Amino acid sequence: MDSIDLEVLKAADAWLDEGHTCELVTVVQTWGSSPRPVGAMMVIRGDGRIIGSVSGGCIEDDLIARVRSAKRIGNRPELVTYGISAEEAYRFGLPCGGTIKLVTEPLSAASKIKQLLAHVSRHELTMRQLDLLSGAVRLAPAETGATLNLTLSVLTTIHGPRWRLLIIGAGQLSQFLAQIATGLDYQVVVCDPREEYRLAWQVPGVEVIHAMPDDLVLEMKMDSRTAVVALTHDPKLDDLALMEALKSEAFYVGAIGSRINNARRRERLKEFDLSAAQLQRLHGPIGLYIGSKTPAEIAISILAELTAIRNGVALPDKMSVAAAKDEMDMPPWTLAEQESLPRQIN
Repeated sequence: MDSIDLEVLKAADAWLDEGHTCELVTVVQTWGSSPRPVGAMMVIRGDGRIIGSVSGGCIEDDLIARVRSAKRIGNRPELVTYGISAEEAYRFGLPCGGTIKLVTEPLSAASKIKQLLAHVSRHELTMRQLDLLSGAVRLAPAETGATLNLTLSVLTTIHGPRWRLLIIGAGQLSQFLAQIATGLDYQVVVCDPREEYRLAWQVPGVEVIHAMPDDLVLEMKMDSRTAVVALTHDPKLDDLALMEALKSEAFYVGAIGSRINNARRRERLKEFDLSAAQLQRLHGPIGLYIGSKTPAEIAISILAELTAIRNGVALPDKMSVAAAKDEMDMPPWTLAEQESLPRQIN
């Protein structure tokens, strides 16, 4: 789930423990342009304090006013729609005449927010079903790929890690990549059989596994919400794992390295049992070309590419690292690789 929405649930749980009244607001449908996607959440405390957002600001102001004035009949959830008319859309700051439908839900211990957070903390994909007629809540395991669903009587929301990222190698770049990825809704797993790298790992909440990467790829059963990024520069660790990942349903499989290193890797992988279509799925050099040089910048470049792919955005070829460097006529090797190139004798 989105890290912002996780903060919403944590705030709601804390406020309930402190004895505050509060309401959970969830975006359930949108028409036209909308500042926040379906599933976005906000919690409003009885005194008007909020965490999260469902629009650009004006709807929040109206919702806060409703909570403060206790404009609610009973303690059941309510469906609220904003922006039906052009005048109302303008009043509430909805762009291009957009319309947004929300469910507002008074919270209590029976809302099972604390139990939901416990599931999420264990990286369990969890379904929360809210009975719109009674306010009763049911929690159950969710299927991968499940999405928010609204019927006349039940709102079903999905919580927990929606995406997984397997990072092969526990080096410095991996640490930056893991830190940023956890804020982008990824459950991050790092695999490195080398003890000296694992002992230096310093990212709380990210599991580091001592195993051969190809074995872990098979064990994790890669699905269409999983990405695999190889960062060791070591063919003994990367190649077999990449082979298994390319055979899976993983939405992204990539490896770090220069253009010449990437070409060599592709030649090695041709020796394995991979089809041309499977080999074509390999991303490398990975990331978008943003002139990145430091580990933090490279991590941003990699995650920018992953974000575009998982959001279904078709990127121009010239944004890839290889195409951009080819266009600038940059050498296809790194400085380290240049040292190993044969020297020309005049």
